[in-house]
Amino acid sequence: CQQHKREWDKHIQNCSPGALAGVQWLPNIQRDPAPHDGPVLSDKQNKHYFSPNQFYCVETLCALCGTVIAWTKFAKSESPTKIMKFLNSVYPAKESRPAYMCIDKACTVLKHIVNSGAYEDWFQTTRFIVDSYHYINHKAKDNICHTWCNPTPSDGSAPNLVIPAIDKNGQPCFQRAFNT
Repeated sequence: CQQHKREWDKHIQNCSPGALAGVQWLPNIQRDPAPHDGPVLSDKQNKHYFSPNQFYCVETLCALCGTVIAWTKFAKSESPTKIMKFLNSVYPAKESRPAYMCIDKACTVLKHIVNSGAYEDWFQTTRFIVDSYHYINHKAKDNICHTWCNPTPSDGSAPNLVIPAIDKNGQPCFQRAFNT
């Protein structure tokens, strides 16, 4: 999109092969995967300081066009508490929050918001949805996810997510407005 074109052009220039000349990448190292929100792993002792410590994941917040708005590193796990702390730091004011927030763990984050008492604050501005890939696995098991985090609700509750279309047989149907 035009809003982010200048930043993208700068990124392309900075990450061109010429800009990366002389950079040596670390080889892929096989590591045991940490459980998603499992118990906290014990701290590892650093043998040296020639490379950064290991992080569980890099959490990115992207605009619909794909431009990264914000990012942070999560050490040891990607918990709903950490996700909400990140979102609250990026969107401290209600006015700045997006209408929709698509997160692979939206139903878990939604439950955390309700349990922590922050639901009144966030529900006034933002609907949390699960991306369509993860929704397939979530919806059968979780009624809250099916009801509140559906990326393509057919009940008219999210007209920006679902648009009318015509199927291959010429019949009216609904389809996702964008690919999550």
